[in-house]
Amino acid sequence: MALSCMRCPAAAAVRRAAGPQPPPPPSSVAFSFARCGGGVRSAAATAAGWRIDAVAGKGGGRLFFSGLAAFWDSVLSALFSSPCSLGNSGDTVVKGPMDTGVENTATTSAPPKVENGTPSAITIEEFEDLASLSKDDEASVSITIVGASGDLAKKKIFPALFALYYEDCLPKHFSIFGYARSKMTDAELRDMVSKTLTCRIDKRENCSEKMEEFLKRCFYHSGQYDSETDFMELGKKIKEHEGSRVSNRLFYLSIPPNIFLDVVKCASRSASSENGWTRVIVEKPFGRDSESSAALTRGLKQYLVEDQIFRIDHYLGKELVENLSVLRFSNLVFEPLWSRQYIRNVQLIFSEDFGTEGRGGYFDSYGIIRDIMQNHLLQILALFAMETPISLEAEDIRNEKVKVLRSMKPLQLEDVVIGQYKSHTKGCITYPGYTDDKTVPKGSLAPTFAAAALFINNARWDGVPFLMKAGKALHTKQAEIRVQFRHVPGNLYKGAFGTDLDRATNELVIRVQPDEAIYLKINNKIPGLGMRLDRSNLNLHYAARYSKEIPDAYERLLLDAIEGERRLFIRSDELDAAWELFTPLLKELEQKRTAPELYPYGSRGPVGAHYLAAKYNVRWGDLSSED
Repeated sequence: MALSCMRCPAAAAVRRAAGPQPPPPPSSVAFSFARCGGGVRSAAATAAGWRIDAVAGKGGGRLFFSGLAAFWDSVLSALFSSPCSLGNSGDTVVKGPMDTGVENTATTSAPPKVENGTPSAITIEEFEDLASLSKDDEASVSITIVGASGDLAKKKIFPALFALYYEDCLPKHFSIFGYARSKMTDAELRDMVSKTLTCRIDKRENCSEKMEEFLKRCFYHSGQYDSETDFMELGKKIKEHEGSRVSNRLFYLSIPPNIFLDVVKCASRSASSENGWTRVIVEKPFGRDSESSAALTRGLKQYLVEDQIFRIDHYLGKELVENLSVLRFSNLVFEPLWSRQYIRNVQLIFSEDFGTEGRGGYFDSYGIIRDIMQNHLLQILALFAMETPISLEAEDIRNEKVKVLRSMKPLQLEDVVIGQYKSHTKGCITYPGYTDDKTVPKGSLAPTFAAAALFINNARWDGVPFLMKAGKALHTKQAEIRVQFRHVPGNLYKGAFGTDLDRATNELVIRVQPDEAIYLKINNKIPGLGMRLDRSNLNLHYAARYSKEIPDAYERLLLDAIEGERRLFIRSDELDAAWELFTPLLKELEQKRTAPELYPYGSRGPVGAHYLAAKYNVRWGDLSSED
């Protein structure tokens, strides 16, 4: 049976049975978990034609239905006793004014014949889900950070949660639990966390008060990562704070990947929610190759379903990365140019101006290709190159990303350059080489730099080189996307640029970090009586254009996980496709024990990277004098 909203005599009976109802709020939108006090239309509610009012309030929004629980009882009673049972399948239908013209897409039963408008049907289960939202104000969210004593938790996760709290983006009833093997009291955890909390530059008022309120919601539980008993005790502690409210629980695994499965097993059996949702955020690395990644996925799915697993890649939460699809799909000037017809090459560049500096043990077992290229840069490439999704829903976007990854040409060793930084003295300062790090094995061949040329075998991108470059201990710290357009055919002004036609090409630069910006390089005439040309930037500099501080990527991704928004998280088939691309290359490098090309600490990287670019008639855009 399906329920529909439709004009019929039962509607009046429902209203009379329910009695006078409180007026709806001024702004009515379909309910989706209110983001920072605002509401948006959810796909399910939109398709169903139901309207639910969201009232902005502290902690992420208060639900307001036109009626209370008794009202819904009255609705159901009137529906099942009304004379409006129509159609061959026995569907009971009620129609509201907002449903005119809404198609019946949410039920498979035969559409009933109606006189006033088209019914908008939803299933019983969907109706109950919507009705249950009236109780969401009484739901609690408990966030457990597993590995709470580690650097990631202290430097990123706790500060991000505080920023969300400061912006009133967290639910009204929330608690944060730290879990680790270290012995610590609640007070000691709060003292540790307080040292890393900061307030927004543009919102400093009541900062200390907000910190105190936030820290009161932080608790600690010490336990082993493979102990169901310890997790059971954690579950009891969480339950004490949840009380009788609906229990929603989020676990953030800020721990080494070799203990992921132990924690997931114990948490799912002993500390998961009994009447709400349970979700788990998993930090990279997601394995070392196709086999280990698949084994990890199989292990996680012994205790969780795919929708409970949130594989986080914090680069997908960067402001400029999220703006990538907006730039392309909402500006007519860009989308027609986004193909092999106009784009000569695309460069994805990541560089750090520091080395491993004590983290060599972890880094040496993965290297720069696994650490940066296989996840961060490849995810950005997929977002950049994907076809227009049919909607902004998570699955539609991720489907298009998977198509890109599966269309990519297998990586060849001759299209890859690897390097490793060596000691270098500049002035009076000597910078250590990679193997000088005491945490790095002597004679290590792990690459700290890699450049690769990738190709997508589809109609849009056939023949366009996508050049990736990532490295440590380079001359600058930055992450950017560079789109170099083709030369102007028969350029009337090519004489003004001499033989260097690359100077005359347009280039779109999306600087992800630092100093976020989007700028387009164009040619224009220098003012004066002569005909002299200049290359200038049309520049959207975020710091100059927007006064608001840009949120950290972890803030956006944590909020998405709480809301159940999966668009910026990695699906298992995405992960499989990414590893299928890089695993053969990684195995070949390791089997042949390919020696990396050495480059000085603080330089622009190995010379081989320039030869790789030149092989495809490309210059690295970040090395030009203009930049």
